[in-house]
Amino acid sequence: MGRILYDTATTLNGWIADENNSLSWLFEVDGGEHPDEGLFPSGSSVLVEGSTTYEWLLGQEDVLAHPEKWKEFHGERPTFVFTSRDLPIPEGADVRFVSGSVADVLPRIREAAGDGDIWVVGGGDLAGQFLDIGALDEICLSVAPVALTGGAPVLPRRLESDRLRLVSATAFGQFARLVYEVRRSDHP
Repeated sequence: MGRILYDTATTLNGWIADENNSLSWLFEVDGGEHPDEGLFPSGSSVLVEGSTTYEWLLGQEDVLAHPEKWKEFHGERPTFVFTSRDLPIPEGADVRFVSGSVADVLPRIREAAGDGDIWVVGGGDLAGQFLDIGALDEICLSVAPVALTGGAPVLPRRLESDRLRLVSATAFGQFARLVYEVRRSDHP
């Protein structure tokens, strides 16, 4: 069974998107538009996204009109999207809409992943739901040299240092890549 990774870019002060759900701040950073090798999890066989992330990806690259762009990021991997709405699917994409609790859907996600890793792409609250049930194994942050005044937080949960162990800190161009192992909580 693979690991469950929350892997995202963030600002210095912990925002993954600005107040308008925009990532323009990220694309303005040298290397932000086309990240260096090593800034994405290479062993992930399944992606998990919230509906805001999914809709942003569709709109940013006009993926419905250009479905080949879906494969540039997602490849052939199944993508589970947590939503309660009917959303469009790019032609040829393996998108599986799910709703309800992460705990209820996790067995289906693990089955699709097989021995590969599961990449929680975003958002932060969805990653927090994996954390809440003790299913998050790593938090991987690509910290950009940007500060915002608000937006979507990287992880809207309280998480103390006794639950995190720094695995690595590496410079990739303008980004600081931080990888933390998430330890299980001793609390129920």
